[in-house]
Formats: sequence, structure tokens, C-alpha cells
Amino acid sequence: MKIELTPEQRAARAEFRAFSRAAVAPYADRFDREEAVPAELIHQLAARGYLGSLVPAEHRGPGGARREALDMITYGLLTEELGWACSSVRSLLTVHDMAAHGIKRWGSPALRERWLPRLACGEVIGALAVSEPEAGSDASGVRTTAVAEGDDFVLTGRKKWITFGQIADLFLLVARYEDKPTAFLVERTSPGFGVAPLRGLLGTRASMLAEITLEGCRIPRENLVGRIGFGVSHVAAAALELGRYSVAWGSVGLAQACLDAARSYAASRETFGKPIADQQLVRAMLTDMIVNVRAARLLCCRAGYLKESGESSAFAEIMAAKYFASTTATRAALDAVQIHGANGIGPDYPVGRFLRDSRVMEIIEGSTQIQQITIPQLDLQEL
Repeated sequence: MKIELTPEQRAARAEFRAFSRAAVAPYADRFDREEAVPAELIHQLAARGYLGSLVPAEHRGPGGARREALDMITYGLLTEELGWACSSVRSLLTVHDMAAHGIKRWGSPALRERWLPRLACGEVIGALAVSEPEAGSDASGVRTTAVAEGDDFVLTGRKKWITFGQIADLFLLVARYEDKPTAFLVERTSPGFGVAPLRGLLGTRASMLAEITLEGCRIPRENLVGRIGFGVSHVAAAALELGRYSVAWGSVGLAQACLDAARSYAASRETFGKPIADQQLVRAMLTDMIVNVRAARLLCCRAGYLKESGESSAFAEIMAAKYFASTTATRAALDAVQIHGANGIGPDYPVGRFLRDSRVMEIIEGSTQIQQITIPQLDLQEL
């Protein structure tokens, strides 16, 4: 079996890499300190078609920067390169595309016609609102409620840890209707909708997380996504699978950034008259990084191939890729900090941010422990 990118995918990767390293990476530490991604950068992402890049051509509208949706491997390369530069910027693509994917897969024709072109061109920023203070990772245990009143649904409850909730315009949200988890679209401007920023996070500090309050929040009935009771098992599940795939590739990018930083520092830092890269234990750490990053990237490539092909085994492969890539990012970040020594825990090198961000990768879109419980239950397809 030969695993190789097509010429088109290589060209796309070169484009993504050039943009990420010129427009994102030099400013990532500032984004982290300010706990925000600037509007100007979001506009650049939209202008290049990086937001909503999986929206099909028939739903892109005249404002879309790209004519065709990216294939899954190319999309993975995009999130890897942005993950190399800044995990918070990558997370914007993840949540935006999760919302768009949920609408594309389960939204009514009217919802797709109204929202997908606007998401594809970045006119509207999308987010996923499932997590709650009490339910945590148990999406089926959400307590936010929805009741029907005339031509509307009225929502009451709280959502927390909503990535880019501070600025999102449209939320794919799960609430209980008739005691069944059900998905809805909620606009930021809906009556009874409130947002409170969450600050001082450990990692991905520029992801602009928010807590959302719904106090008699009124939305039209046509904002129902999918069927009643499909909120978790179908709508959120489809969105979360895409999010897991994006985070897996982003973790590869983060791990590669750790490797690049550690290799560069080890080559230039001298102790006892020679570079620390000549020390056997440092070489051992670099070797582990090199091999694990390559293995994680191959797992992501396989998951992307299966997802692009519509194979049922893609779900299990995405779980495996996300598990391995996120834990690889953490190990790489720990070793990168160690190789930097005291400089690794100071503000002058990015590896401290890498370590903080890596901890987030092992929590979001299914924690490491949830995956350790789930993966053995899945029948992974043999090569």
C-alpha cells in the first residue's frame, strides 16, 4: 500500500503552510496573552476560504472564496498547519465547521439554504453548544430544556466551555424537548440569549470560550435541526466526529511544532563545549518525537481516506487517530520543555504555550480516558 499526497494536496499544503507561518505563528503568543483572535485574522481566514471549507459547492453561494469543498485529507492538512501555528486559531475552524457540518447533514432545505452560504464565506461564525456545567462530557445528560409555544420554541438553561462563544453568531445547540435530546439553531440575537466570557484558561487561551445563558430564549420552530430526539445520537454525533478528526490533525501540527522548536534549540544550545543535540538522552527524546509525529500523521491520513470514501470504519479510525495524536502532542510538549530547560518555563520560547495547549487536546472532543473506554469496544478495520 502506497500512502502519498496528490500533487493538488501538496500544493494546498504549501499554501496553508505559507499563510500559517506568515499570518498566524508570529503572533500566536500575543493572541495567547490577549486571550483573543483578532477580527482581522478571522477576515483573512474567511477571504481565503478556510472557514466553512467543507461546505459543498451547491451551498456555497456567490460569496464563497472557494468553488469546491476540500477533500478530507486536504482539510486535515489545513488544520495541521494551523495547529502548528496556533491551536486557538485551529479551534476556530473546528467549531465553525462542526456547526456547518451539522446543518449540512441534518438541517432542513430551508436551514441549509439560509445558513450554509453565510458560513462558507465567513459572514456568520458558527459554534457548537452542547457542554453544560453539570453534564460535562455526557451529552445525553443535558439539562437545558425546550418547550413549544405557538410558532416558537422557548429554551431555558446554561451552556459552558463554548469555544468562540464570545463572538459566534450562530449556535448548533442541544436541549431536551419532551425529555428527548434535540438539536436547534440559536442566533446570538435571539431574545433571552446571554453570553459571559470565560478567561484565565490553562491552554488555547485565545479560543474565546464563553458561558451561555438561555432565559426564556425564543427561536422559531423552523430552527429545529433533524428530528426530535436526534440531538445527540445523530446531529451532535456527526458534528463531534468531524471535530475529533480536526483536533487529531491539529494535534499532529502541535506535536510537529514541539519537534521543530526542540530540534532547533538543541542544535544551537551548547553545554560543556558542544550542542546538547549531541547528548544521547536529548537525541532519544528527539527520536521519540520524530517517530510519534510521523505515526500520528499516518493515522490521520488513514482516517481521512476512510472518511472521504464513506467507509463505516472511519469512526473507529478517527477515534484512534485523535487518541494517539493528542497524547503524542502532550509527550512531545513535555520533552520540548525539558530540552529547553529553564528557558522552557519562561515567556521567551513558545514551548510553554505548546504544553498548556496540549493538555486541552486530550480533553476536547472526547477525553483520553473516554477514548480508552470506547476504542476497545470498536472493531478496527484490519489493514
